[in-house]
Amino acid sequence: MSKTTDNGLPFMKMHGLGNDFVVIDERSKPARVDAALAVAMADRHRGVGFDQLAVISDTPDSDMRLTFYNADGSLSAACGNATRCIARWEMDCTGKDVLRIATARGVLHAIEIGGGVTSINMGHPQTEWADVPLSHEMDTLELPIDGTPTATGMGNPHCTFFVEDLNTIDLARQGAAHEHDPLFPERTNVQFAQIIGPDHIRMRVWERGVGITLASGSSSCAAVVAAARRGLTGHNVRVDLDGGTLDIAWRDDGVWMSGPTAHVFDGVWHP
Repeated sequence: MSKTTDNGLPFMKMHGLGNDFVVIDERSKPARVDAALAVAMADRHRGVGFDQLAVISDTPDSDMRLTFYNADGSLSAACGNATRCIARWEMDCTGKDVLRIATARGVLHAIEIGGGVTSINMGHPQTEWADVPLSHEMDTLELPIDGTPTATGMGNPHCTFFVEDLNTIDLARQGAAHEHDPLFPERTNVQFAQIIGPDHIRMRVWERGVGITLASGSSSCAAVVAAARRGLTGHNVRVDLDGGTLDIAWRDDGVWMSGPTAHVFDGVWHP
């Protein structure tokens, strides 16, 4: 992490498969982080640029607490790729190979699985309509939307469409439209997934409050849960995204996500 200065706010830039983040560590210097700061830093022309902003703070019962902002300044309870990247960095700094990470989603567990790869337990999926949440009671397996997508909560809402050919999907148009579908009172992340095999999915993502992203950890978890519930795949699935590959395993204790991370650079933000 950059040295704390009186005139600026130190930050780190990280990414998981091109899904990029700015990370502010409030443990080293208290910061006034709010929606306005997130929007300013997210600007890819006049700021730093990111899909999500993650803020690290102290918490008495875990190794750290993470708070997430989307690029539009809205809060998100979960961000799988950012959690994995920060866990990898914290392990490298402390020498620990197991971490407890407090989030609005709950306490997530991170473990070192070898070769510098970190795996995160993103918790149990939420499959009841009120937990996703949806606007009213319905079957989450097949929503009454053209294309009958599946709704899944991973601390944030997800809407997964299964399609025959991803190349036919206008992600910008359809993602934006479905993000604001009235069935999702808190908006939703949108995935379009093509089944390659019983343990292999190809997927593209529209993230709530961001737009098209190269990857999304929580979206990958949600898509695998949706595919397994519909009998399209097993519970251990490789997910190929525009930015690379994640390995997802839906187990009895939650949904585990593993994949590469990158700490790109450190900087100081001067408003």
